[in-house]
Amino acid sequence: MSSEKNIAVCDCTVIHEETVNKVREGMPEEGVLERSADFFKVVGDRTRIRILHALFLSEMCVCDIAVLLDMNQSAISHQLRVLKQSGLVKYRREGKIVFYSLDDEHVMNILDQGLVHVSHN
Repeated sequence: MSSEKNIAVCDCTVIHEETVNKVREGMPEEGVLERSADFFKVVGDRTRIRILHALFLSEMCVCDIAVLLDMNQSAISHQLRVLKQSGLVKYRREGKIVFYSLDDEHVMNILDQGLVHVSHN
């Protein structure tokens, strides 16, 4: 280990072919990894993660989300558009009001696991 940066460095030149091949076979296809990276970019935004957590608790309209997060409706609408295009939220219309909610249970599970991860010591 380097004492300056405390980073573990492998000094060997032996390739563990069996391990490399096993892992290679288990790796998702490149397109799946790219979509996964895009997903984490979308949820990596503080405003969008706040919106997702609000929608985790309840279906809400743009006006309510704007009040909750102390932001203007235009900014909330923009972020909801990004979340909808990413397949993370859906909406339903009730007269003139549009209510947003998380698209499916997977989104709720990911948010919940993220909270569990950052909350444990």
